Amino acid sequence: MGTPEFAVPCLRELLKTEEVAAVFTKPDKPAGRGKKLLPSPVKIFAEKNNIPVYQPVSLKSGEDAEKTFEKLQEISPDLIIVAAYGQILPERILNLPKVFPKCINLHGSILPKFRGAAPIERAVMNGETETGITSMVMAKGLDTGDMLLCEKTPIGENETAANLRVRLSEIAAKTLTETLKALRAGTLHALKQDEKDATYASMINKEQSRINFNDNAAVIHNIIRAVSGFGMLNGKRLKIISTQKTDILATSTPGQLISDNGLYINCKDFRLKILELQPEGGKLITADEYLRGHKITDDSVLQRN
Repeated sequence: MGTPEFAVPCLRELLKTEEVAAVFTKPDKPAGRGKKLLPSPVKIFAEKNNIPVYQPVSLKSGEDAEKTFEKLQEISPDLIIVAAYGQILPERILNLPKVFPKCINLHGSILPKFRGAAPIERAVMNGETETGITSMVMAKGLDTGDMLLCEKTPIGENETAANLRVRLSEIAAKTLTETLKALRAGTLHALKQDEKDATYASMINKEQSRINFNDNAAVIHNIIRAVSGFGMLNGKRLKIISTQKTDILATSTPGQLISDNGLYINCKDFRLKILELQPEGGKLITADEYLRGHKITDDSVLQRN
């Protein structure tokens, strides 16, 4: 069970050693100006490999949920593997598989830190220097189940959440493979999470990309790495895609753009060097490309509102 690109490496590795009876993924979503229905990356990969695909709207209630449960009973899985599916599994599905640990989830953090929907973005936003993938026994609570294996990895100072997600997807596939090897060898053990260390990684919303340039440069840099950021310049949104920290002191208004052998922006304490950005209605460009088409003056100040 999975939906985005993050889940594809897990499915790819499962196919090498296991019999994958079916794939469950979220329904096709409308995208683009024409709102054409597009399949999930997991569906595309599954169909290329001739795996039956099911796309229930809900697993919890309604006719669709009942039909899905009947289909799962018919499949009678030994295990259910979940990676970024995007739906909560009800208890009757959690209890359906025959083999311990029944339902295995590949979660994008070092549990019990960053339980929830956005562990990768929250780790980057929080300035963490390390994260990982935890394979876990799925339970009724939100990412509260017992831990199986954990593979850790450092987070680069300038690494974006998008780049980290790609790396973690491959680590998830490796962690899943090792988890199943340990299960076969009889060496797989479940470890309870320490509730006192638990933190919650809530979903990201657009407001978290709205930058307050009165914050310190390190805070702003982490927000941009996690979810990009934006401010308003002359009534239009200017989206900042990537930055680099500097040791140049900010000596003027927070949010002011400065052209000095590159494009910089003042924060509360230091300047950040802007590497990539996207003007409203335009495409993603480098800072050098932006400077060729825009004059930076003392009035070039990004506002929060």
